[in-house]
Order: sequence, then C-alpha cells, then structure tokens
Amino acid sequence: MTDRQQIPSPAPSLPRVAGLVVVDKPLGWTSHDVVSRLRRLAGTRKVGHAGTLDPAASGVLVVGVEKATKLLTYVTGTDKTYRASIRLGAATVTDDAEGDVTRAAAPERLAALTDDAVLAAVAELTGEIQQVPSAVSAIKVDGQRSYARVRKGEDVELPARPVTVHEFTVHGISREPSDAEPTAVDVDATVTCSSGTYIRALARDLGEALGVGGHLAALRRTRVGSFTLEQSHTLDELTEQVRAGGTVSTLAIDDAARGLFPVRELAAREATDLSHGRRIAAARVHPGGASQANGAASRSGVGAGDTESAGDAAAPGSKGPEGSRAGLPVACFAPDGTLVALAEDRGPADRRYTTSVLGIAAGMTFTDATASEESGAQAPGAGQDGTTRTERTRH
Repeated sequence: MTDRQQIPSPAPSLPRVAGLVVVDKPLGWTSHDVVSRLRRLAGTRKVGHAGTLDPAASGVLVVGVEKATKLLTYVTGTDKTYRASIRLGAATVTDDAEGDVTRAAAPERLAALTDDAVLAAVAELTGEIQQVPSAVSAIKVDGQRSYARVRKGEDVELPARPVTVHEFTVHGISREPSDAEPTAVDVDATVTCSSGTYIRALARDLGEALGVGGHLAALRRTRVGSFTLEQSHTLDELTEQVRAGGTVSTLAIDDAARGLFPVRELAAREATDLSHGRRIAAARVHPGGASQANGAASRSGVGAGDTESAGDAAAPGSKGPEGSRAGLPVACFAPDGTLVALAEDRGPADRRYTTSVLGIAAGMTFTDATASEESGAQAPGAGQDGTTRTERTRH
C-alpha cells in the first residue's frame, strides 16, 4: 500500500457527500485496508463496508460514507455473484490456495474424473443447501473468531447452516498438466448465492463429493446486490480524483436508497411528521399492487404517499438472481427528493400505521411550495414551471 503521507485528502471547503462508493478491491488488500484508504480520500472517519472480502479475493466492495453507513446492513444482506476458479485434486487446511495441502488425489483418479461427473456434483450443490462454513471463517466460536482458533492449532467444527446457491454455472473444465496424467482439474465457474455463502466451502464440498478433494484457487466478486463491477472504481482512480481537486465518486444516499428499497413518496406534512419520529398513515394497497396514502402529486410522477411495489421495482440480487425487495423497509422521500427515513407498516389490519425504523433526515420541517403560493406568498425554491418543491428548516 502507498505511504499514508502520499494519499491526498479533499479540500476542507469541499462538502463531505453521504453516499456509497463501489470499490474494485485489489488482491492483497483487506476490506479494512480499503476502509482506511477511503477515510483519507473522503476526509471523514465515518466510513464502513458492506461485507468482508478476503485479501486473496478481488472485486466489488461496497463502502458507505457518512450517513450512508446506515444503509450498509441492508447491502450486506443482498445476494452476491462471483467468478471462481476451483482446483480439484487437493484439499487444503484453509479450503483455498493459501493453506497447506492436507490430501492430494492420485493422477489416475483425476484422469478417471469425467466432465459429466463434475457437472452432476455441481448440480447437487445448487439450490437450497446446508453448508458447513470454512473453519477459517470469521464466525465466532465461544467469543473468538474461528480462524484465530485454527491458527492456534485447534480443530474447529462449525455447524451447517442453510444457504441458497441460485446459480452455479461451469464455464470450463481443464486438466493440468495434461489430460493423460493430470495432477489437478480446474473448474471455472460463476456462482450467485445468498448472503453468508462461502465459495471456498463450495469448492471444498465439490472436491469431497467427487472423492478427490478441492479448494478455491481464485475468486473475484462481480456483484453485490444491485452494485456491479461496471459501477466500480479502483483505488487508484479514486485517489486521482481527489488529487485533482475533487472528491471520490459517490452514489448519493438518496439514489442508493431508491436502488435498494421499495419507495414511498410523501406529502410535505407526512415527511415532517416522519422526520420528527411521529407515525403517519399506512399506505393503502391498490388492486394493481402499488399503494397510496393520498392522491397528492409529487415531482417524481408518483403520487405522494405512493409506494412502488417490490415486484414493479425490484433491486437485482436482493433476493434470488432476479431480485426482490419484498420484506425490506420502505425508503420514504419528501416532495423535494430528500430521503427522510426507512420505515415499515405496523399495527393490526384495521389500524395500520407507518413508523420510522431508521431516521436519515431527522428534525426537518418540509413545506409544500404550492400551499404557500395559494396563500399569496412565493415559496423559496418554487419553480417558474409550476413544479412542486419544498423548503426545509432544521430545528
């Protein structure tokens, strides 16, 4: 890593934008290393990441800055996609290429291993399965990380837990150094899976199922929820942005929330009440699937109080490869587009109400510009084109 003194920080006069940064984590870096670099580049200590990516893996790491760190819990729970290289023929203590080999298959056993057998074993590891996490995972055992116990020489056995492998697609199978006398069989694959799935454990279990042992040779994460490599920035790119006098490329918290959650557009009064921790009326479900608390129009084209249903606006990867936002809180927006809170409906069926579960814009007052115009006053920020905007004041 570069010496800390050579890492630029943004000028004090520049705003610290709350949002998500999609980083293409390089090999050899821990997720915490990336967070430390972003703290420097973003000029704030309030930075966190949405799920650890091992030093031996590269690819998408979603980092939150300022208030957007509040969204990271929900990003962590989304599905992920990986490009993986699995080596059959040797099991290791860490289930990856960095660990010592504990068992190696004979060349004649590997020569007899057919592509059809590999594909059949892959099919058995697809869908809802029970997976035993790798012993070198960060799962705590009696208050201590499992990998720390393994490093001490302890034998750690973790219980199996349910995970879902939505996709396990094999792109190629090759034999090294030759088909006649292979010492290893390499499987190149794409895996899309639920949060908490260990790809190294998949590699281990594939080798076990085939009776030859196996481990993860290389891994690159290509997607976390709706965030992909195409949206990502390398650390060098982010560093140059700041060195050139700018700030790191950030997906604003409002835009990030619209991509992660179902959306409800609020009227100014609703936004004010929710911002101050008060309950508001629950959205009413319409036959078409959308829901609405009232019919006022907002600048987004969705009625104030409307909720885009999970089926109509699904976030790719949040549940299964096609994505779904069902069961998540709703992102509630004021008429001016400000993210007020994440909220959910509660109460009995005949007395449902909406309440905040995570405040974003707390203690704000939102004023509908059109209401001020009707009383004869020109609302600050009101447009000449008749669009509704809001005035905000903090108490």
